[in-house]
Amino acid sequence: MKPHYFKKKINHPIMSIINDSLVSLPTPSNITYMWNMGSLLGLCLMIQIITGLILTMNYSTNTELAFHSVNHIFRNVNYGWMIRSLHANGASLFFIYMYLHIGRGLYFESFKFTHVWMVGIMIFFLTMMAAFVGYVLPWGQMSFWGATVITNLLSAIPLWGNSIVQWLWGGFSVNNATLNRFFMFHFLLPFVILAFMIIHLMFLHQTGSSNPLNINNNNDKIPFHPYFTWKDILGFIISIMILIFIISWIPNKLGDPDNFIPANPMVTPIHIQPEWYFLFAYAILRSIPNKLGGVIALIMSILILVILPFSSFKKIRGNQFYPLNKILFWNFTHCFFLLTWLGACPVEPPYIILSQLITINYFSYFLLSPLINKLWNNLINH
Repeated sequence: MKPHYFKKKINHPIMSIINDSLVSLPTPSNITYMWNMGSLLGLCLMIQIITGLILTMNYSTNTELAFHSVNHIFRNVNYGWMIRSLHANGASLFFIYMYLHIGRGLYFESFKFTHVWMVGIMIFFLTMMAAFVGYVLPWGQMSFWGATVITNLLSAIPLWGNSIVQWLWGGFSVNNATLNRFFMFHFLLPFVILAFMIIHLMFLHQTGSSNPLNINNNNDKIPFHPYFTWKDILGFIISIMILIFIISWIPNKLGDPDNFIPANPMVTPIHIQPEWYFLFAYAILRSIPNKLGGVIALIMSILILVILPFSSFKKIRGNQFYPLNKILFWNFTHCFFLLTWLGACPVEPPYIILSQLITINYFSYFLLSPLINKLWNNLINH
């Protein structure tokens, strides 16, 4: 039986949806601030969409003008420097919250809500795609060469690889057609992500949120408002303060200095690398000597998250109750940070062998965790 405060009847359809989603939603009473990441991701997406729409008013999708239009936004447009910095650094904050959100889901095994998890992985893929095509738009040196290197990976596909790359480029190299296509994708993808986010929330409201103890008990649930709305508002305030600090004091700290040089197809940067939030996957890609093998490892570094709902056999859900699984989880987390660091290092000894060893360690988590689960179950049963 639900308590009386969950039984409010509202006749207006829109107000009823708002009430069921944000006011009277039954929520576990013991969830912590780690459960704030979903709402903070929603805030980041709104910031990205709004600032992105404003930036499109002054951006030019032409290889001759793109770099100078970004410079024009910074120097001549009223508060253009602020909007541009918010958009660029908002992407970094978006990925920080996304990695925390996924990490919390792994630790507390929220992936048991299979539909919610699968839609979340799709959002992760779409966000990475949107971030990649967006990074190309300023048309600096790292934008151009990053686009050239990453799109060239598709040439590893047997038989049709080169044809797919040329089709994507709209020619025989990254050119004006490529820039136009990437701009179109970057403009549309956030709205696709927004649609998937709504589906993500719909599935979440069907199953209900997980909680640190993973107790499925309706008697321990309280209304979302006012208890969790205030926690979310506090998260919003802190996030906005972080963004204000970054754009005021260190707006270019997370960017690459080479991207302040206009794209030049005749001069290759000494060390080509993507933005920091792709470095872990980039390190995995570079650690495999074979091109096709590297592309498969790159895709699997994210796609392997899909197997998690089908690979856990625990009686009690969550790593917090299993010491060996906790050690594995934190080892996996350290691998992520180390791969991020290695992705920014040059391709030379000892970084090559380190990348290979840590890549094996990264993937071993998804093999060892189910095996240890099985071991725990056998010990409990006997």
